[in-house]
Amino acid sequence: MGRMQTMPLKSYRTRVSASAAFAAVFALILGGCQTASSPNVTGSINPSPSAQGSDLRRDAAFWGERYNKNPQDPETAIRYAQALRASGQRSQAAAVLEQASINGPKNSAVLGAYGRALADIGNYQQALEVLGRAHTPDQPDWRILSAQGAVLDQMGRHEEAQRHYSAALKIVPDESSVLSNLALSYALSKNLPKAEATLRKASERRDAEPRVRQNLALIVGLQGRFAEAETIARGDLSPEEAAANVAYLRQMLAQQGDWKKLQSPHGALKQAGRS
Repeated sequence: MGRMQTMPLKSYRTRVSASAAFAAVFALILGGCQTASSPNVTGSINPSPSAQGSDLRRDAAFWGERYNKNPQDPETAIRYAQALRASGQRSQAAAVLEQASINGPKNSAVLGAYGRALADIGNYQQALEVLGRAHTPDQPDWRILSAQGAVLDQMGRHEEAQRHYSAALKIVPDESSVLSNLALSYALSKNLPKAEATLRKASERRDAEPRVRQNLALIVGLQGRFAEAETIARGDLSPEEAAANVAYLRQMLAQQGDWKKLQSPHGALKQAGRS
């Protein structure tokens, strides 16, 4: 799927506050909770309306006007939904893509976008059904496989999710976004060393986004290697933001008792060999 206004959003993600990044994945890994975050990047940060607000509103208005003139055009519907999602209007994005899927029930691009939008609002089972119609077994789409995996992760079905990521990687070996999703799936399964190894592989790719390295910093920090985690975080963040990342992690682990949980005989670190 193409991205609209990629540079402002990517720039925002690079500068996003450390604690927001860590909180999103921290809650997933240690809390085991489900989240309505975007399915193609498990645990990723979604831009808030306050960040780059004028750009996001302008994008939504631009594509909204084009959509109103030609609601039957699938590309316009997808672009408008992307703009709505970026500005936090996830329910509206799903509604736009629902109509687009009615207009084009066999359009794989529309179905893929609609499935992701459904996952955004927590409709995981429906998202899986729609994503399943976005490709066929004889012509699988690695992006859809990765999205299906992320939805399954959010439903707590981690082994199934990992099979989908593995299938995607057979099509696009070493694709950083898929490796990142797979790594976070391992983390959700309490296999932190395997998550770390996979994120290191993803972060070495030239196309790896900053969130991949920040996720790596988090996984390293969760294993108690705070200085190393801060060094990794400094690759994309300022020294102050990187320090805030680690300080936030230490604080949350101490407040919630999760560090003790990780080190206990039944904790993640002791069971790291399990998949």
